Amino acid sequence: MSILAEFWRYLRVRKKFWLVPILFVLVLIGGLLVLVQGSAVAPFIYTIF
Repeated sequence: MSILAEFWRYLRVRKKFWLVPILFVLVLIGGLLVLVQGSAVAPFIYTIF
C-alpha cells in the first residue's frame, strides 16, 4: 500500500490527475485478461487486443 500512497502523493503534487483514468483502464484490462485466462471466452477476449 505504500506504493499506492506514494503514487497518489506524486499525482497531487505534480498535478498529473490525467494519469488516473489511464491507470484505471490498464488495471481493468489486466484484471479482465487474468480472470478469463482459463475460460471458454478467452479466445474472444484475446482477439480484441
